[in-house]
Amino acid sequence: METIEIDLAQERNDILKKYRKLLRTAKPYLKDNDAKLIKKAFNTSVEAHKDMRRRSGEPYIYHPLAVAQIVVEEIGLGTTAIVAALLHDVVEDTEMTIDDISRLFGKKVAKIIDGLTKISGKFEYGTSQQAENFRKMLLTLSDDVRVILVKLADRLHNMRTLDSMPRDKQLKIASETIFIYAPLAHRLGLYAIKSELEDLYLKYAEPEAYRDVSRKLRETKTTRDRFIARFTDPIEQDLQEAGFKYVIKGRPKSIYSIWNKMRKQNKPFEEIYDLFAIRIMIDAPAEFEREKALCWQAYSIVTDHYKPNPDRLKDFLSTPRANGYQSLHSTVMSKTGQWVEVQIRTTRMDEIAEKGYAAHWKYKGNDTKVRGNIEVWISRVRETLENGSGDRTAAIEFLDEFRSNLFTEEVFCFTPKGELKVLPQGATALDFAFDIHSEVGAHCMAAKVGGTLAPISYVLKNGDQVEIITSSKQKPNEDWLRIVVTSKARTRIKDYLKEESRRYETDGKQMVEKKLKILGIEANHETFNQLRAFFESKTPADFFYRIGKGYIQVDELRKFKKYKESKENKERKDKIGADDTPDGKTVVKLLKNIHGERSDSDTLLIGEDMDKIDYKLAPCCNPISGDDVFGFVTINEGIKIHRTTCPNAAELMSKHGNRILKAKWKSQKEEAFLAGLRITGTDRVGLINDVTRIISSDLHINMRGLTIDTEDGVFEGDIKLYVHDTSHLDMLINKLERVDGVFKVLRFDANLNAVPL
Repeated sequence: METIEIDLAQERNDILKKYRKLLRTAKPYLKDNDAKLIKKAFNTSVEAHKDMRRRSGEPYIYHPLAVAQIVVEEIGLGTTAIVAALLHDVVEDTEMTIDDISRLFGKKVAKIIDGLTKISGKFEYGTSQQAENFRKMLLTLSDDVRVILVKLADRLHNMRTLDSMPRDKQLKIASETIFIYAPLAHRLGLYAIKSELEDLYLKYAEPEAYRDVSRKLRETKTTRDRFIARFTDPIEQDLQEAGFKYVIKGRPKSIYSIWNKMRKQNKPFEEIYDLFAIRIMIDAPAEFEREKALCWQAYSIVTDHYKPNPDRLKDFLSTPRANGYQSLHSTVMSKTGQWVEVQIRTTRMDEIAEKGYAAHWKYKGNDTKVRGNIEVWISRVRETLENGSGDRTAAIEFLDEFRSNLFTEEVFCFTPKGELKVLPQGATALDFAFDIHSEVGAHCMAAKVGGTLAPISYVLKNGDQVEIITSSKQKPNEDWLRIVVTSKARTRIKDYLKEESRRYETDGKQMVEKKLKILGIEANHETFNQLRAFFESKTPADFFYRIGKGYIQVDELRKFKKYKESKENKERKDKIGADDTPDGKTVVKLLKNIHGERSDSDTLLIGEDMDKIDYKLAPCCNPISGDDVFGFVTINEGIKIHRTTCPNAAELMSKHGNRILKAKWKSQKEEAFLAGLRITGTDRVGLINDVTRIISSDLHINMRGLTIDTEDGVFEGDIKLYVHDTSHLDMLINKLERVDGVFKVLRFDANLNAVPL
């Protein structure tokens, strides 16, 4: 009893320490009664979460305190965001309402917390709770960008404390992070947070790869530091003589970016040369033209000592990136024959690069052109949300479109009168037309670019001067949706097409209702959704439109009736089949009934459960026994087993977390799995014989296919073969790597042509 009291007293002290640290960090941002408001939010949060603990066993209040600390210390936000961070889970976890928050802390705080509060309730077929939550959170972007910044802080702390979560939850949360939150941090210019989120994703998704790169970075640190010191020494001397106030750092690239480079270039760590970048930060007056001049002067000093690569000079000073990032990048040749990336920026630019959007407000008096770019992007997101249908079924489509624009850079074009238009890279003349006005876009027939006639599909380049040619007879068609990339153009085109198709939809619906009555099927929302799925239409309205246009004959509804009857007669107790609303919980219940009281009763045992549960191995990643895997409940193909490293894993876990199952291998020794090996090496006589002898004679492995290519003495072969499990495959790889002339043996997915989810 005494021990518990000591622990509780210690916890109270720790909570107060964290709170005092928060106040000390926030002090430069506080005005008037801000400290009292933060204290009130802290006390409210402590009271609301007093009986709650995190999975790690810590008091729950540690989490909102940590999120508030990140908000102020690592993002640089003020009182409103601190209060919102302290209260961000209160509405979701307690009886307190948004109205209560509004009354106690004001409308701004309430609006942010409303955006952060998850949606509860049932979701219809074709929706994603995660996507819908994300869409709701973004809706507040039109009023206050701080909702996203607080959410990123919340996600960062969750990722930092992911150790206490079970493996399946770790994978879901990490996948969601790499799929949406890291790209979002990048777009808002939060480089430090983006890099940490990526590294933490790798730590949990690919723990061995993370440990391997991390260890090698530690081992090479001394050599790297020595090289950086030698490289920067002559630059520092000249900067001092020129009277610069500066800081030079040799910053290692993040673990994730190094791993990503190794994977994309198919090279080991030792062959990745740009493991770091030299950063020169100049303490300069916050006057944009003066800053630019000093950066170019520092660049001149660097190139006095090292020859630059003219193709690798990037000027983000005059044209900042969309997220506000400003810097001068060059790649120069060192005395040891190694290319080195050098980044030159001012301390103001460096703070914006690290803290992103929030840091702009510190310098908002300066006309730096930087905030404008981000605000153009935010207004574009706002427009997408406002133009959205609001239909829950559109949430996933919105999420896909939003995500695809997160890494997109801008292209700068001009009207005939010289007005600047900023559009996403890849935008066409048709996007430009819609950006001018919806009616101009709707009647756009062609364009003149620099006085030369160009089609509406012409992809814009920086500096293009564009004149739009219109015709009253021109009108949008479905092909236009493939030409445009901006959400404004896409939304307007869809609106025009909807007007035209509404009549066909009405006619089609009447035809369907009449036919359903004859067939004895009730015409309701559920039936229309089933018809939509059966005829592979995007929405019920799309299905009615296709009936009205005659693309689907109304008599084909008889096929649907037969399908519906056979489906209803099917036994569902022991099999998970074509379910209109597949859900992992249903399968978990069934698994627990099958397995009884055992620790892994909620886990699909691959091999053991074959007779009781319908599952298949996913062809997109071709898992074999021993791989780290998970199950995914599909809409009409039962359960599919994917590797956790599958190219589709992050998307599946992010969008459809409720359909993910824990899975592990059991008693698979008698089964053979298709796997692929890619062998590279130096070509020599007898090499193929040696390789095939090991596979067929020594290890008695059956080969399904062998393709070989040799060019200029380099050998590359792809072998598809059947193995029992990962240890069987590892044994084969080890043997093949010892063959004279073989340089590298890597596993690849043998079923590359088949990639359904």
